[in-house]
Amino acid sequence: MPEEKEIQCDKCKISIIESEFLKSLKVCPHCNYHHQRGYYMTAFERLNLLVDKGNFLEYDANLYSLNPLNFPEYEEKLAIDIKKTGLKSEMLTGEALIGGYRTAIGIGEPNIRMGSTGAVIGEKITRLIERAIEKRLPLIIVSPFGGGMRMQEGTISLMQMAKTAAACARYIEEGLFYISVLTHVTMGGNAASFASLGHVIIAEPGTVYGFAGDRTRSSIGMEMPPEVQTAEYQLEYGMIDMIVQRKDMRATLIDLLDFCSD
Repeated sequence: MPEEKEIQCDKCKISIIESEFLKSLKVCPHCNYHHQRGYYMTAFERLNLLVDKGNFLEYDANLYSLNPLNFPEYEEKLAIDIKKTGLKSEMLTGEALIGGYRTAIGIGEPNIRMGSTGAVIGEKITRLIERAIEKRLPLIIVSPFGGGMRMQEGTISLMQMAKTAAACARYIEEGLFYISVLTHVTMGGNAASFASLGHVIIAEPGTVYGFAGDRTRSSIGMEMPPEVQTAEYQLEYGMIDMIVQRKDMRATLIDLLDFCSD
């Protein structure tokens, strides 16, 4: 039998057999570090983790990004990401049973342009929310891991902040229940729109959440303690509601859906 590949934990530096690493949901079994760079959970992996087996109806699978600004090499890079992931856009949306509760769910895909938000994410999230209103469904959105709005789409990208925030406002006015799940990293326009508008905001351990990241702040000579934008710090100061281990996320969502069900 060939030897299994080993992965070195980015935090504790212990080597982990790949099959053990994947079985632990890309979390180090020694130090509980939720891995990020190079080992992001894909949208399909999270779908399989969260929803009842074999129970997912996908929405708007054929929506994909165009190149409105004729940005050099944008279409070619998108094509590579689409081939790699099997998704045409950065957000997987649909409805599913979670613990038996019919739920509208959106899950970000980090491996398409790092989950940055363009017109398609905004449109898919808005359509997801509109269907959730129509069908009176609870809503879960797992943030798309991005640094915010996508520069290759310019102002069209920026307007998705207002578009998704307005859709969230309509949903909340209907008296329906929205859970926002933050994953590393949730920054920029994502944090400043749909990701911050849930009735309950949950983060995985170690998630960085905020508006301007280190590189943005350093470009204008602004400094702040590195822990300020961590989930742990923001939980202490009331910006999020709970931190949940990846392995416990499904059970936590089911508990919340059960608590808020009629």
